[in-house]
Amino acid sequence: MGGRNPIEDLADLRHEFGEHGGVNMSVEASSTFTVIDPETMPDLFQGRAGPDKGCYLYGRHFNPTVYNLGRQMAALAGTDAAYCSASGMGAISAVMLCLCNAGDEIVASNAIYGGSFALLNDFLPAKSGIRTHFVDITDVDAVRDAITDKTRLVFTESVANPTLRLADIPRLSEVTRDRNIPLVVDNTFSPLILSPAALGADIVVHSITKFISGASDVIAGAICGSEEFIGELMDLHMGPLMLLGPTMDPNVASAISLRIPHLPLRMAAHSERALAIATRLQDLGLKVCYPGLETHPDFALFDELHCEEYGYGGVFSLDLGDEETAAAVMSCLQNEQRFGYLAVSLGYFDTLMSCSGSSTSSEMSEEDRDVAGISPGLVRISIGYTGTLEQRWMQLVEALRKVGVIRN
Repeated sequence: MGGRNPIEDLADLRHEFGEHGGVNMSVEASSTFTVIDPETMPDLFQGRAGPDKGCYLYGRHFNPTVYNLGRQMAALAGTDAAYCSASGMGAISAVMLCLCNAGDEIVASNAIYGGSFALLNDFLPAKSGIRTHFVDITDVDAVRDAITDKTRLVFTESVANPTLRLADIPRLSEVTRDRNIPLVVDNTFSPLILSPAALGADIVVHSITKFISGASDVIAGAICGSEEFIGELMDLHMGPLMLLGPTMDPNVASAISLRIPHLPLRMAAHSERALAIATRLQDLGLKVCYPGLETHPDFALFDELHCEEYGYGGVFSLDLGDEETAAAVMSCLQNEQRFGYLAVSLGYFDTLMSCSGSSTSSEMSEEDRDVAGISPGLVRISIGYTGTLEQRWMQLVEALRKVGVIRN
């Protein structure tokens, strides 16, 4: 898997010129679209005509600029098709509602983003009677045992938020295909680094907001899968993306399209910096978790599955024991050392840090966090690539020293 570089699949799409010959695609800001012949209108409503034939109906259904970005995301993910949504949660919600009906069940990782956990644990059971069994996704036998006749999908993050455990996608896909249900993988933490579709996932979702955007200035998501599945999402009668309306704005789609070509440079830079700092923290005897460290429980599996060119990702965690110590270190790093920002999210060009248990995983109960391995003092750090390595390292050391985490 390590030799494939999916960014090259974008080459043809990048050479689709803008409306007036521009090197970038045009922005189509229309909310509705005209037809030349009246007979085309019923064809659009009946699904006999669509973007593949150059026909558009209404911006909530398909938009040319967003459609083009979807093709780029499909190339990036290695799937037949994709479409983009207004957020990552919009993408995940649409997938769940497309695959499940009232009374159905989902098997999901017990270590996932808090918003995804709340959707599966609280919202879907209350609103639709769809229930989720949470399991340790690294225990493939536990996943197999949790699947019942009511299970309609298995959901996991490729790299768990915030525990950074790796899902064994090839083995999980063997289980799901044996039971004839799709494997849905959230690859937000590791675009380019891991290619879930090539590893066996049926559907791949992204929060484009994070690494793919890279500037923390837009909210966006994507769903990548088969032509048939994307068609179901956009169906005029039952399509969740069509009917619930989590529509991406074409101006956002255009902005994201201009960032995808330098995603490889950014991912490599994030990974290089993260590995260097995580290694130094481990050398100080601190409790650091990063997939690029040989002490990580999934290091060998990550080495087998990832694209070496892009490293091990831009996120690591530092367990500082308790929430008070974590808060003191983060406050010093932001307000005195200017190391980064005390903020949620990830994939920004500057460093973002948060205490997961009281922020992005706070939707989980204390018991659920304990089962997932999220301790009270766990700080998730999405490392940026601004400044020099030595500059940022000294800022980090000074903060750790001032709070008393290290003595030397």
